[in-house]
Amino acid sequence: MKQTVLLCAAILLIASGANAQAVSEDSLPAAPVGATAASADTNSTLDAANNAPAADANAAALAAAVTSDPSSRSTDQEPQVQGVFKTYNWQATAGYTFFRFYEVPGVAVNMNGLNLGMAYYPGGHWIGADGEFIGAWGSAFGENAKYVQAMGGPRFRWSLPRGLEVWGHGLVGGAHEQPQTIFGSRGAFAYEVGGGLDFNIHGSRFAYRTSANLVGTRFFSTYQYSPNVSAGIVFKF
Repeated sequence: MKQTVLLCAAILLIASGANAQAVSEDSLPAAPVGATAASADTNSTLDAANNAPAADANAAALAAAVTSDPSSRSTDQEPQVQGVFKTYNWQATAGYTFFRFYEVPGVAVNMNGLNLGMAYYPGGHWIGADGEFIGAWGSAFGENAKYVQAMGGPRFRWSLPRGLEVWGHGLVGGAHEQPQTIFGSRGAFAYEVGGGLDFNIHGSRFAYRTSANLVGTRFFSTYQYSPNVSAGIVFKF
């Protein structure tokens, strides 16, 4: 009988110990869902922090590539070129000319006439070839006087701001005057040195031209040095 009581007491003691262990395991607190999410966010933040230098480097490289690509730049940042006047190979001019012809010592004849010219700049460069014709009329010794010259030679030009073009030339050729005088032949060798200024019209092939020259001739076995000024229109093509 005593052994039976002891055996029952042992069985009850074992059963109570197992039940207490099961209850203790079931009573352990589970990890909250929020805590799990916070832990995941923390891990993501750490990963992002670790990868930040590489991401910044990639972003910097991408920005540099975009900046260096001319096609990706905004047109607003492109420099705008204004006031540019195109230069042409050919120039033709026509206008009025005033010529004060010192025919003989003490005799000067004022003449008005027409100035025609043509210039060619190979390849549009600053140096070219120039040809000029002048016909002028006046009065000398009570008779109608006429003067004609045709010359050619080199021509130079320089571009200035606001569509201005400065040019100079040196020409040689021949001249003819009338009426016939007792002093000699009506034909003579002639040369001209001078220059002028062209005022280019924006968006047009035309320009206004003014010029001043010194004309040297050798009529009647003597030298004449006569001033000539002109104003006219230039067509460039």
